[in-house]
Amino acid sequence: MIEQQTGYRPPDPSPDTTHVRSRDRTVATPAVRPPQRAEWADAAKGVCIILVVLWHVVVKDYLQIDWHVGLPVPGFWGTLGEQFLPLRMPLFFTISGVFAANAAQRPWRVVARGRIAGFLYLYAVWLLIHTVVLAAAPDLPTDRATSALGLLEQLTITPSNLWYLYALALYFTIAKATRRAPRVLVLVPAAALSAVAAAGLLDTPGNRAGLYQNLVFFLAGLYLRPQIQRWAATASRRRLLLTSGAYVLALAAMAVTGAQRWFGVWPAVSVLAVIFGITAAARLASWSALSEPLARLGRITLPIYVIHMPVLALLHRLLLVPVSGLGGSAQGLIVLGYPILLSGLVIGLSLAVHRGLLAVRAGWLFALPGARRVEAAG
Repeated sequence: MIEQQTGYRPPDPSPDTTHVRSRDRTVATPAVRPPQRAEWADAAKGVCIILVVLWHVVVKDYLQIDWHVGLPVPGFWGTLGEQFLPLRMPLFFTISGVFAANAAQRPWRVVARGRIAGFLYLYAVWLLIHTVVLAAAPDLPTDRATSALGLLEQLTITPSNLWYLYALALYFTIAKATRRAPRVLVLVPAAALSAVAAAGLLDTPGNRAGLYQNLVFFLAGLYLRPQIQRWAATASRRRLLLTSGAYVLALAAMAVTGAQRWFGVWPAVSVLAVIFGITAAARLASWSALSEPLARLGRITLPIYVIHMPVLALLHRLLLVPVSGLGGSAQGLIVLGYPILLSGLVIGLSLAVHRGLLAVRAGWLFALPGARRVEAAG
């Protein structure tokens, strides 16, 4: 989700050449090109970070407001957000795994410094910041440490809202430690862990459920990068219709039968969601007017991810009482578009805070000091 640059350089069938004169002959040599990125993957990450912010806005702010408009609009937003739960984080981790394929091949000391220590550092720093800021918004319904013991627990065994960073450090460690093992012996236990956690057969306080459920998607992106790239490169409109239809039918069947907690159902639906998400992102890449802004957003997800919750907490404290106190007519004007408007505001303010912090030389908040750069799965 949070990587800044990848090591992937796709083959170029017709590279540019420059000519170097050597005595009596001219030698054509390939021009050096900067690393290229798959725009569909960045666009997918851009959509995912929007969905992350939107979900937090809906659950932690929008549904806490006392809406008295006589229409089930808040329930609509809550239900809509739930339909993206099998897609949002599994797709995020799959793309992270795709970007991690080169990094995981580097020596242990490089991976330990640039990835594992880097993500743990970011997690610890921003956990402290979140703990302080969220204390100023006690009404925001979110995980928070309220004691030294609670903070220690979030630092070690029960990750906070920043669990994605914690997960990447753990996943990189697992991927590196098992790099010589047969892939099936790694993927099958990870899939079983996902199914067990999704079925509620494990104790999953805080955000441990997400930690257990998404390892398999990170590893799948890591191991199956060539297949995923080929799938994206050959995505067609027909495949988009088929994958979207399969995802919708799976969601409907799961809702009708109440199968969310059946063993293996949630991971299976998430697999369909990821296949649909990759296909949709690949097709979206042909619409440059939409894909380019999303891809740009997808390349700067780190500041949005770590900053958006404190921003949302402060906006929640500022807006909860005034919006709840509006009359029914005034609320009726904003109830439908409120989540979209607030999500846009949260993202915009998060990026503005990021720029401000960089301007005052606080780049250490976004990278491990002394490291050349900290990339997320890239």
